Amino acid sequence: MNNNIRNFCIIAHIDHGKSTLADRLIEITGTISSREMKNQVLDSMDLEREKGITIKLQPIRMKYKSYILNLIDTPGHMDFAYEVSRSIACVEGAVLIVDATQGVQAQTLVNLRFAQEQNLVIIPVINKIDLPTSDVEKVTEELMTLLKCKKEDIVSISAKTGKNVDTLLDIIIEKVPAPIENTKDQQALIFDSVYDEYRGIISYVKVFSGKFKRGDRVKLCATGVMNEILEVGYFRLKLEKTDELKSGDIGYIITGQRDLRALRVGDTVTLSDNPSQALAGYKIIKPMVFAGIYSQSGDKFEELREAVEKLKLNDSSIEVQVESSSVFGFGFRCGCLGLLHLEIFLQRLRREYDLDLVVTIPSVAYYAYIRKDNIDSFSKKYKDDLYEDENGKYVVLTKPSGIDLQIVDFIQEPIVKMDIVTPVLYIGSIMKLATERRGLYETTKYLNEDLVVVTYKIPLSVILVDFYDKLKSVSKGYASMNYEFSNYDIVDLVKLDIYIASDLVEPLSSFVYRDEAYRVAKAIVGRLKDVIPKEMFEIKIQASIGAKIIASERISAMRKNVTAKLYGGDVTRKRKLLEKQKKGKKRMMAGGRVRIPQDAYLSVLKRD
Repeated sequence: MNNNIRNFCIIAHIDHGKSTLADRLIEITGTISSREMKNQVLDSMDLEREKGITIKLQPIRMKYKSYILNLIDTPGHMDFAYEVSRSIACVEGAVLIVDATQGVQAQTLVNLRFAQEQNLVIIPVINKIDLPTSDVEKVTEELMTLLKCKKEDIVSISAKTGKNVDTLLDIIIEKVPAPIENTKDQQALIFDSVYDEYRGIISYVKVFSGKFKRGDRVKLCATGVMNEILEVGYFRLKLEKTDELKSGDIGYIITGQRDLRALRVGDTVTLSDNPSQALAGYKIIKPMVFAGIYSQSGDKFEELREAVEKLKLNDSSIEVQVESSSVFGFGFRCGCLGLLHLEIFLQRLRREYDLDLVVTIPSVAYYAYIRKDNIDSFSKKYKDDLYEDENGKYVVLTKPSGIDLQIVDFIQEPIVKMDIVTPVLYIGSIMKLATERRGLYETTKYLNEDLVVVTYKIPLSVILVDFYDKLKSVSKGYASMNYEFSNYDIVDLVKLDIYIASDLVEPLSSFVYRDEAYRVAKAIVGRLKDVIPKEMFEIKIQASIGAKIIASERISAMRKNVTAKLYGGDVTRKRKLLEKQKKGKKRMMAGGRVRIPQDAYLSVLKRD
């Protein structure tokens, strides 16, 4: 019987107190000892503690008043929304937290929509009521408007002090339904996984029907791989072995599988002789930001491959493809959900696997439609990348060096639907910012007389880097934003090539809007001039569209006083030395290599 099981997750905007509430729930239920207890106990990565955010979903099993409570703590940042959606698919209820000092924010709306789509029971919670700047009445009105609920349905707590957290536990037990019990077939959904050097792949599962125990012969429905279960168990602070996992349980399965390509998040585990169908799994998510990742030394491709595959096992939203560069050798084209997602992925590669990396300019994925009369002459290198839809043939571009734009009929860029939650006072400044970034206004919705949600459709490429910082600046820090993919729209782009010392540097090339090409080119060469170190010869930095140079800068050569050793004699001796130096600098300019620091690739991203 699973009537005493309650599966729920905690969802909220970033920094609204999810991890702190998880700490109090673990503390009150006595799940771990006081010696093991610490702040953000479920945030196991150093990066999570350094940045003060949750990056990975984290399950834990608690016991309280004869009930088993399976909690999944989720991230709050929009780049990790896929973690939230996977967690929501494994539970029957969601605790929606709103900060009493900030009110409803953009990610609050998105996470709520995820939960409502899965028909979860929503328990609205107002947190941080102990702070002097909290406004419980105002936030209560916002939640009542948003959820169409009654005032008495909202729980006010302080996760920091523990006030009313025990009341929240009782409400979770009362309102969250027990999982539906099904003993007919054996089906478990893999919602996450990690790689252990000693035990192989550890699969995090929600059992939807039947039982799983050690010794069972199981198969993965998507790949057909069969293995014997070596261990099953629950999540405490560490893995805790048990005899079996039954319908409704959230736990882990270890089979000793070490092939990283054999297991996929969203796959169904079932008995090898079970004819049951696979569960629906998860919607395939499309990466939004792409960047090339290479080993700094160029000779550690295999180490990089192994590290990337292991992290991809733990983060299924990452898309990787092998690529080569004339400058860096073999590496990977990696697709992530946002710049923060990419940053975390790179930091984990560097820290967990001790890799020195070079990263190219992040870009979005464009659809380039090829004219029919150019299909036959299309480069063999990209033949396999051609797709077909109602508009004809197209290729997905994730880097500017991917294709010659002369044979392209038209290009489509990704457009996102952006919700900006802001106090009414700053709506004018925010609309001006969105319009300057090619945003198209859609709607305005008032949550109350002081708080409004403004919706825009805006190109993803223009908000990747500094839009959030600008938004915080014009709103004095009060506005928040969230976006999700909407559609592709035709755009007039040109390829901007960057030459340094007369050599084309492909990783610095980028797509730019035709009407902004001159301004962007001037800004890029100006920034590169500031970050590229001087050499013994003059360095030319040029930006071009095709064969036309549209912007250039020069970095003067390092000066060396070759006449310092002279202490007399005819002036011709000095002229001879200076002429010899001049010829030497010309030779170096013709064959010298320029050191391009990593900052140069990042500087190209910035907007004025």
